[in-house]
Amino acid sequence: MCKQEVFEFQGHKGRKVLASFDGGHLSSDGGGALLFRELELRTGVIRRLSGCFEDKRDPDLIEHSVEELLRQRIGALSMGYEDLNDHDSLRYDPAHALMAGKVDIEGQSRRDRDKGKSLAGHSTLNRLEQSALGGDGRYKKTLPDEDKIEKLLIKEGVNAIPRKSKRIILDFDATDDPLHGAQEGRFFHGYYGHYCYLPLYCFCGNIPVLAKLRDSQRDACEGTVEALEKIVPVIRNRFGRKVEIVLRGDSGFARDSIMDWCEKNGVLYCLGLARNTRLQEELAPCFEALRQDIEANSLELPVRCFKEFDYRTLDSWSRPRRVVGKAEVLDRGENPRFIVTNFKPDAFEARSLYEDFYCARGDMENRIKEQQQDLFADRTSTKAMPSNQLRLWFSAFAHLMLSQLQSAVLRGTRLEKATIGTLRLRLFKIAARVKVSFRRVRFELAGGCPDQDVFAQVWKNLQAWPS
Repeated sequence: MCKQEVFEFQGHKGRKVLASFDGGHLSSDGGGALLFRELELRTGVIRRLSGCFEDKRDPDLIEHSVEELLRQRIGALSMGYEDLNDHDSLRYDPAHALMAGKVDIEGQSRRDRDKGKSLAGHSTLNRLEQSALGGDGRYKKTLPDEDKIEKLLIKEGVNAIPRKSKRIILDFDATDDPLHGAQEGRFFHGYYGHYCYLPLYCFCGNIPVLAKLRDSQRDACEGTVEALEKIVPVIRNRFGRKVEIVLRGDSGFARDSIMDWCEKNGVLYCLGLARNTRLQEELAPCFEALRQDIEANSLELPVRCFKEFDYRTLDSWSRPRRVVGKAEVLDRGENPRFIVTNFKPDAFEARSLYEDFYCARGDMENRIKEQQQDLFADRTSTKAMPSNQLRLWFSAFAHLMLSQLQSAVLRGTRLEKATIGTLRLRLFKIAARVKVSFRRVRFELAGGCPDQDVFAQVWKNLQAWPS
């Protein structure tokens, strides 16, 4: 097959405009590779993750250690490469090789057929992911311990929470992960209207603490109590028993089993509550008063008021609980909303609890979007659930590392609150020429980068980070 090597574009002022992929050691991820590598060297997250794998390969035949494979794959996810096939080209990139921790970043010491390719190709990385299915002859020999990986994500996530935190809010939510093949655990979900997985996430601010892949043939909140039983002891072990832990979630988590566990274990909760006839009757006087006030005072919409009361379901709840109702009149009509909580009234009055505390959980939707859109957590296209769970964890650990970059290293810069997608565009995708000599590896970053000052501040903050 003929391969075009030179591309000619429209001329410019009497000159030809040509392009070709013969620039040598150039990388489009110069900034990101340097920052990600420095972050890993100072935190050691991926190094500890590699300890959750049992490597049964012959040491004399290994070219890529488990740690190098993980750094390569998770680093590439962070740089925006979702497919394993991308690595067949990225294996030539010296910036990615440096990020992965390879000694020979130019690949000159490899056998002839692989010379110049310092990194693993898609087949090797695929065997790493498929090894989650268990040992199988000559291929599946890097075996992950799922229990260790889950515990490590919880521990690393909790360790990333600021040490002086007095109140730790755990936001739980489930979302759809659409499926387009015959993957294991494939079920049609009536609410979402397609075949999907239903992963359960827990975030503390922008820090992922839990990423559990599940089929969609279940209640969205299933597994929450089991997750809390793993997360809460780790938090208390680090912060002490006096720290205030709060579970926050939508109405799908307002289940008696979850609230009962929280009440018995000293955990606060603030959960959405699906409306019903009895709840709406409680707000009827509020709506009547609002309508009269609107007519009498010509108030502009929307207007709202809040009412709190004790409430117990007819069958499913074991006890009465504090409920806060919001009566709101909009242009399109009445909008009643409810939350249930075990916060005492003197700790949070009704309006503040709803508007300032509960509504803030909407930010978790942004974290899930980052997880699934910017870090490709929905790339669960392998046949079996264990390997798809491993892919989800790779995405979660990438999110964990980038959340540390956001919260600690980017503090005080104009990108402090930027999304992962924006960080990738502004800080990671900085073109670089990589020059390798016996004594140094030099990155010549693009002189036209508009965020050189932010990069300089990030570098400075990283140097102050204890190794």
